[in-house]
Amino acid sequence: MKKKQLQSYTARSEGELQKELLEEREKLANLRFDLAAGKVKNIREIRHLKKNIAQLLTLIPKKNK
Repeated sequence: MKKKQLQSYTARSEGELQKELLEEREKLANLRFDLAAGKVKNIREIRHLKKNIAQLLTLIPKKNK
């Protein structure tokens, strides 16, 4: 996740972050299915999605405080 994207996430509400987290997890699931089917050419995209999910999971508890 780039710094600009991270800054835009910090400005969002917790509900928006939860929605974004759900979308990222759906993208990851679809990429994993496509990987198993042999359709994925860019495997790094999976790594980027996993990092984005981890960063979102880190930001969400900070919004609760």
